[in-house]
Amino acid sequence: MVTENDIQSFAVIDAGTNSIKFHIGERAPGGIWRTVVDRAEVTRMGEGFGQERVITPAALERVVVAIQGMVDEAKQHGVQAMAAVGTAGLRIASNGPDVVAAIAARTGVSIEVISGEDEGRLAYLGARSGLGAFAGSLVVFDTGGGSSQFTFGSGSRVDERFSVEVGAVKYTERFHLDQPVSPESLRDAVAAIAADLARLDGRPSPDQLVAMGGVVTNITAVRHRLATYDPTVVQGTVLDRTEIDRQIELYRTQDAASRRSIVGLQAKREEVILAGACIVRTIMEKLGKQTLTVSDRGLRHGVLAERFGT
Repeated sequence: MVTENDIQSFAVIDAGTNSIKFHIGERAPGGIWRTVVDRAEVTRMGEGFGQERVITPAALERVVVAIQGMVDEAKQHGVQAMAAVGTAGLRIASNGPDVVAAIAARTGVSIEVISGEDEGRLAYLGARSGLGAFAGSLVVFDTGGGSSQFTFGSGSRVDERFSVEVGAVKYTERFHLDQPVSPESLRDAVAAIAADLARLDGRPSPDQLVAMGGVVTNITAVRHRLATYDPTVVQGTVLDRTEIDRQIELYRTQDAASRRSIVGLQAKREEVILAGACIVRTIMEKLGKQTLTVSDRGLRHGVLAERFGT
């Protein structure tokens, strides 16, 4: 009989450019995991990054408040250990080390800023854990606020992984995609995204394309009209280009304030969702896929598995 004392709980914080993800998992004897908490808080750490790539004091304050809330929640759940990782925003920010130090001083959380390659590897590990048996060629990508990670593999084998600075925040600010834009302006934005994704050019189309991250899970929630987010509905959803195109047109014709009324769109995603959808659509086109499979699992699950065991 499994008692309360036999169960161990661990937490993961994933500090991204646009949002911070928080996950608590409980592990029972035998390695069986149960999700206790899995949520994201939009903090817009990369807002106003600019060419200087500076995380602003206002953005730092939002991040600190969010992380402190997660620390308090972890204590309430009796978490034994916590891992915190930082991705593109902290990697490329000129004041990234100062921000990490400030977060540690104010919350007690030491964030490990991981490389783009490690981010891709851990995201692949997390995505694979939710796919079941699959032996064909596979590309897993995670597009966030500041970068996109790609991992190419077959079954459980990883053949190649890399990260590119293609994220929704940059194109939103450069092309004002938080506002209604003309078809011509949108084409300019897509052309810039395509140019920055040149590393995907000429690659063979994989047997399966898997997408993860806040952009694609929000697109999926809008597709299903989920007033309350349900990971069991999102996980494994197949999206086609027609649906992505439909949503791009929906967002293109509305400003951020109007987008807030769209059922399924998470609060504070309204500014970056158009740019994110354009990135997803461009990736599908470059890899020659009409459809992709959505994974609600990702980097946080990979970190949980690697740091605390499966």
